[in-house]
Amino acid sequence: MYRGVIRNPSVSITARQVGVLALPTSPNTMQLGYISKFGLQAASASVLATSAAVDSRAAAERASTSRMPGDSTVAGVRSAYIHLPFCKRKCFYCDFPVEAVGRDTTSPKVEARMRAYVDTVLREMKTTKRLGTGTLRTVFFGGGTPSLLPPSLLELLLNALDVRFGLAPDAEVSVEADPGTFDVQRLRQYRQLGVTRLSIGVQAFQNELLEACGRGHDLPDVVAAVEAVQAAGMPSWSLDLISGLPGLTAEAWRYSLQRAVEAAPDHLSVYDLQVSNYARPGHRCAHNQVYWRGLPYYAFGLGAASYLAGRRFSRPARMREYTAWVDTLSANGGDTLPGGYLPEESQEELLLDTIMLRLRTADGLDLAQLRSRFGTEALATALRALAPHEQRGTVLALDGQGRPCSSAEAAMNAAQEAATTPMPPLDAIPPAAGLGRGQVDYQQPGGGPRVRLSDPQGFLLSNDIISDVFAAFDITKATDYKGTV
Repeated sequence: MYRGVIRNPSVSITARQVGVLALPTSPNTMQLGYISKFGLQAASASVLATSAAVDSRAAAERASTSRMPGDSTVAGVRSAYIHLPFCKRKCFYCDFPVEAVGRDTTSPKVEARMRAYVDTVLREMKTTKRLGTGTLRTVFFGGGTPSLLPPSLLELLLNALDVRFGLAPDAEVSVEADPGTFDVQRLRQYRQLGVTRLSIGVQAFQNELLEACGRGHDLPDVVAAVEAVQAAGMPSWSLDLISGLPGLTAEAWRYSLQRAVEAAPDHLSVYDLQVSNYARPGHRCAHNQVYWRGLPYYAFGLGAASYLAGRRFSRPARMREYTAWVDTLSANGGDTLPGGYLPEESQEELLLDTIMLRLRTADGLDLAQLRSRFGTEALATALRALAPHEQRGTVLALDGQGRPCSSAEAAMNAAQEAATTPMPPLDAIPPAAGLGRGQVDYQQPGGGPRVRLSDPQGFLLSNDIISDVFAAFDITKATDYKGTV
């Protein structure tokens, strides 16, 4: 399972800022049983309340210069998040920046609001500094309900991204969508624009539960949405469920899992204030892998948070303030780095972020990469802190072939690998499933010696485990974690 970072990065959070947040539960035996029926593999489960479906897809495309995430000398920032805040209504549990527009989403007044907002986002894109020369490999439209946006406006945004930053021909382009806001015709228009992945917020298969959480759709809308996405031939799509709704019984949850299996999505996200994600091989979300790897990404729109040149910056979450901020950005003459006045993350912060994020994934923490980036002392400190948990069976060590071993053996393999095998660039991004070459499923065994949390026991205790690792690093000392070996 993977433990998530921001689905829609409307909040900027680092390991240093939050420590380790309250950890969700792992998927129970019931949901694992149903999920195994249609070949989904665990990908991760989320720790941040702002997170959502996180995953990965394929083989790394080589980038050229720097290997350090956040470094502006990388071959290029390869990902962009665009926040589209419009919803029919605001769900009772939602904490994202949204604009409720009512049920008549095609009225001239609503369409004018959408066009005005898109024009503001286009101005932000035009004045944002491009870092490096690489083209965008992943684009994620989150919200809000992005599927409310007319295809003509989505086309403007995609064209602007291509003109300003370059959009790779095989880029993964994801759009969040709610049942009742699209049909086959709209999805086919999205496909013609280059959309490759849809994330459908079903949340429940019971009308009473949908009403209880304030959703804007009902069960017939869900049925129609599944039929539409299947008919449209979308290369990859995800279905979201919420497991902790008030009044949800074991019987109702069993029924929802069964209906989800019957819908046969490529990816399944199970929420409770955290997320457990499962994906068919080759159908993890490449964009969210960017967050897991600590790679830089652009962000545009209301409340969106970017990570550029080692700086995390959140835009204003209210429309008036956001528009004024874009006005100021434009007045500066363009080619501006949002949040450029903020201090860069320190090496210590990058180290803690790396450990927290990687240990919350099914793939775990690559020891050779950790050694290469932060040095032998950082590797030794992390393994010492994990040793008691390894003895309890909540932390597992794997060799380069994915076979169980001791952490000491894994560390020796990491040292050998670092000495004999060039590390792959850390600023590489996997191509979209079905669209790129040399695809690799990151959930398969192998990929270098590593440590990971056991499933489900380790993930259930991941707060405690990661806290112990953090405590082992006394970052008040003048230790230099710069990858010197």
